[in-house]
Amino acid sequence: MPAPELRLVLAVSLDGRLAPADGGAAQLGGRGDRRVLEEALAWADACLIGARTLRLHGSTCLIHGQDLLAERRRQQRPDQPLALVVSRSGALDPALPFFQQPLQRWLLRPRGLGPLPTGFARELPLEGWPEALQALAAAGLTRLVLLGGAELAGQLLQQQLVDALQLTLCPQLLGGTHSWLPAALGLEPNRWTLEEQRPLGGDELLLRYRRLRAPAPAPVLPP
Repeated sequence: MPAPELRLVLAVSLDGRLAPADGGAAQLGGRGDRRVLEEALAWADACLIGARTLRLHGSTCLIHGQDLLAERRRQQRPDQPLALVVSRSGALDPALPFFQQPLQRWLLRPRGLGPLPTGFARELPLEGWPEALQALAAAGLTRLVLLGGAELAGQLLQQQLVDALQLTLCPQLLGGTHSWLPAALGLEPNRWTLEEQRPLGGDELLLRYRRLRAPAPAPVLPP
């Protein structure tokens, strides 16, 4: 079974930062970025979000565009994509607004950490990302949006499991160390091809890239 299509969606500053130099949740994107984010969510079956990012923001992103909701209903899909929370412990405050949002929640965490926490409908084991993605595909989730954070994005990029990047460049310079990839991340050489560039208004620019996969080696024919 093929792995799900995985798209990383982020709004970043011109110097590639996710948050101000002193940390905290940044609100980088404007109206145009919000629209393309919702378009990505409308495309997706589920969105991946790290537990640390969820604790920082308190909630996940929802689709509000009525045309996008109508199209999902026409396709007989839920209004909102499934939320897949990635956690080493599963320890999340049940008072977070996330647990009141109108969507279904699944948990990805290592085995043997006790009963499923309140607020989650299902748990899948996270022992390795290739295996976890296969389990998600087997559960019928074939299109995934990755919303962060940087550590989670770094893990998946390092293993070359991200198929597409959707970046909104926002007209700010933030400085500091809060990049959208961990500073110490080691990546194998890889290339991406530009699929779309779109001005979003407010001096924001959408860039969408797809990973260029190395061609499979040609079969060795017998003499």
